[in-house]
This record gives sequence, structure tokens and C-alpha cells, in this order.
Amino acid sequence: MRSLYAEGTGWLYRLSPRVKLLTLAAFSAGLFLTRDPLILCIAVILAGFILWQAHLGLRETLSRLRPVFLTIAIIATFSFLLIPAIDAAVTLLRLSALTLLAIAITASVSISQFMDEITFALRPFEKLGLAKAADVGLAVGLVVRFVPEIVSRYHTLSDAHRARGSRVKLKSILVPLIIMTLKDADAIADAIDARGFRGQTSLRQKGDAQ
Repeated sequence: MRSLYAEGTGWLYRLSPRVKLLTLAAFSAGLFLTRDPLILCIAVILAGFILWQAHLGLRETLSRLRPVFLTIAIIATFSFLLIPAIDAAVTLLRLSALTLLAIAITASVSISQFMDEITFALRPFEKLGLAKAADVGLAVGLVVRFVPEIVSRYHTLSDAHRARGSRVKLKSILVPLIIMTLKDADAIADAIDARGFRGQTSLRQKGDAQ
């Protein structure tokens, strides 16, 4: 399956995944604590610099930015039409900065690292009996992994319809898309069971308790 992670060796990749995810969370919170356009412009430039340090290449970077910035452009257009220009500009700058940094982080943090950090963060809740940290980490990781795959499958099916000269209709794509996704889910579930993931988790927890 296709992943948002991209291989790299720069300083961004050498940082701890925990540091990167915490930085993204703090950066996101900071964006919504200020309305100063100058500070937000600096945030956009900083996020753009960090994304550049991921060395994804121009084509790959644009392919990741295009769908998100299309959504941002739509939101910005309606914002400038419906609310004061300064408020619309603040919204645009916030979303742009957040998008640039988020793409840099997702490109430099693998799914397995992301799952490990989710599991670590949920350990206190596991001790309280509120959640199974490893299971939640696996579930979140699979969701993150499936999203780009589903989008890729959608585009593949759309291209196949266009190649046959048919109009692309959601109802004609939705059923095969769901079937293909469910088949992938079954294959992954079988792989998890074959590796005894849940059993290994329980044994590890028992070992830690002892």
C-alpha cells in the first residue's frame, strides 16, 4: 500500500518522531493563539523551509500540496467573500502554515514510528483500563495508511472509466472502491492474525508486569 512516508537522510529525518509530532502539535496551537499577519507569514515561511528540508523534489511536493491547497483555496475564496479581508487572510495563512509543516512531518515519520508514538501516548490510559494502547496505535496507523491508498484507488478507477469513454459517476466508482478496500482490510487482518500481533502484545504486557 502507498504511504505518505518518503525515504530521506537529512536532519529532519534524524530528529526523534516524538519531537516532530510534539512540535507539530505546539506549532498548530500557536497558530491559533495569534492573529498577527506578520507572525503568521513568518510561520508560513518557516514551515515551507522545513518542508524544503525534506528534499521530496518539486514534483512530489506539488503532488502532495495540490489536493490540500485546492481545498484551502476554496475556503479562502469564500472567506474573502463573506468575512473581513483581514480575518480571511489570517485563516489562509494559518491553514497554509499548518499544511506545509504537516506534509513535512508526515513525509519524515513512518507509519510504524507514528504507531509507536500513539501507543506510548496512550500507555497512561491503558494503566487506567480505559484503552489498549497497542490496539489503538495499530488502528490509527491503519487509518493513516489506508487514506492515501483509497484516494489512489479512486483516481485509478476514475481513469479507467475515462479510458472507456464513460462519464465518471460516484455511484459507479463507489461499489468497486468499497470492495477493493474491504479485500485489503481482510488481507491485513489475516496478516495481523498470522503474526499473532494481539497475542504478542499480551505477552509483552505480562512480561512488563512481572
